[in-house]
Amino acid sequence: MKRIRCPKCDSYITFDETQYAEGQQLVFECDQCHKQFGIRIGKSKLHATHKEETFDEQENAKEYGSIVVVENVFHYKQVIPLHMGDNVIGRYVKGTDINTPIETVDPSVDTKHCIIRVQRNKRGKLQYILRDAPSNTGTFYMNEILRDQDRIRLEEGSIITIGATTLILRVANES
Repeated sequence: MKRIRCPKCDSYITFDETQYAEGQQLVFECDQCHKQFGIRIGKSKLHATHKEETFDEQENAKEYGSIVVVENVFHYKQVIPLHMGDNVIGRYVKGTDINTPIETVDPSVDTKHCIIRVQRNKRGKLQYILRDAPSNTGTFYMNEILRDQDRIRLEEGSIITIGATTLILRVANES
């Protein structure tokens, strides 16, 4: 099965590519916005679809760490790199200005849900601090809801829940 993204609203359409020959042109109509668009069947020069991708959860370990978005009914597994400073985490919607978007259709994840700040402590070691953005459905750290003023220091493997989506922190490997 292949997934393609509507160029207008960014929603996904799934189809069985084995039913078509290479080079064949297909026309789709988006179920969400009713935009019609065409594609040509062939080998992708970009990258594999999410289902075919293999993820290395420690891929960004040398930089500043990453968050692993656990696969559920709303989205595929994702590994999203973190950067120094505020990593504003939320649902990807075309036109939003967050810097750590999650591709999901989970309606309980806000477009700006929580923030993980990556900074160095006095000894130069990386530390990760979680806070709610604030969001409508709340941010949970290890099954405890955060209040707006809470700042939680995260460790390797910390579990964060936003809406129906679970995130796992993978810290950077510091030598």
